[in-house]
Amino acid sequence: MPEPIAVAVAVAGVAGSGKTTLGRALATALRLPLVDLDAVTTSLLDALGTEVFGGHWLTSPHAPTIREGRYAALRAVAADAIATAGGVVLVAPFTAELAGGEAWQLLQDAVAPASLRMVHLEGAAELFAARRAARGEARDDHRPDVPPAAPAIPVTRIDAELSTDQQLHRLLIELGVRREVDPEAELFTRTFDAVLFDLDGTLVDSTASVVRSWRRWSEHYGVSAEALHENHGQPARTLISRLLPPDLHAEGLARITEFETTDAVDLPPVRGAREFFDSIPESRRAIVTSGTTPLATARLRAAGFTPPEVFVTADEVTHGKPHPEPFLAAAERLGVDPDRCLVVEDAAAGVAAARAAGCHVIALTGTLAADDLHADLVLDGLDGIAVDVTPEGLRLRPAP
Repeated sequence: MPEPIAVAVAVAGVAGSGKTTLGRALATALRLPLVDLDAVTTSLLDALGTEVFGGHWLTSPHAPTIREGRYAALRAVAADAIATAGGVVLVAPFTAELAGGEAWQLLQDAVAPASLRMVHLEGAAELFAARRAARGEARDDHRPDVPPAAPAIPVTRIDAELSTDQQLHRLLIELGVRREVDPEAELFTRTFDAVLFDLDGTLVDSTASVVRSWRRWSEHYGVSAEALHENHGQPARTLISRLLPPDLHAEGLARITEFETTDAVDLPPVRGAREFFDSIPESRRAIVTSGTTPLATARLRAAGFTPPEVFVTADEVTHGKPHPEPFLAAAERLGVDPDRCLVVEDAAAGVAAARAAGCHVIALTGTLAADDLHADLVLDGLDGIAVDVTPEGLRLRPAP
């Protein structure tokens, strides 16, 4: 566990965005006190009853004044937390604070001298509405259905489609809390002829896009999220063949292709991926993905990558991951032995495929937890390692 750090992290988002869940996970990971606006103020306001305010306190004529009082209480408790613990995690909608101005300045002043980081959970309106409906809390009945404005202050954007663990992984990296790279790892003693990269979650941080697309697909066909999770990392046609009856296979594949291709815009690269990928000569690298050629190409270009000469997609193999065929095909096209290849993956199916092909494996967290990735080396980003091109081949080393 890390030592407590002198930082105030404010987790913001609309009702149903998951800010309380993320805030609790972050406070636990950072060993900092949690101050939730609802926990500090809601029980008191609810106990006073609607008669005091002339209606529910969220929509009463006194709502602006109540809002000022709630956030004044939050700031006071936050100041105490900073004074005693050195840091704090705050949870609230922070609508006025996100707009900047006086509210934002008051919050910064309250947590001084700690630095204030604002985290903004973002996602589709239908996702948040579905979550509010599922939890069935009375106060959600009184919330105005107004689309949130774009933040006017610097924020760390977190996609609400991601699981809490996936969100926490990205946020901790942003805060500088990193997984240590073992300098004694056996991979650092080896020489490789080529590096074979998975795409989604390895080069391109498309995890939220994938989840969003499959969520919409599963809602259409009534498929459970658990069934999708159990088959992560396998080609779409494989998932669909397991989840839908035969007469719906073609339609289901066409629908998910449309969802995913439409969503493949403005995707960020995985941390350190572009630099690491570019440091390897073209003749010694390949991408091996479970996606189709059009979708994989769209995602690569959305993250600023140029497709490599050796690009093995689901369209070009008979058996997808966890079968070794995709990685064996890439090694053959590069003219190298699989046991002289290093694979970079993020999914259990991909790690299993690489192992079956005889390759060595680096796994990246961010999609799955480290304990679920049985690789030679597990990293939280490709900025943790560097590669040297030598006459004998490619040698890895921990990055400075």
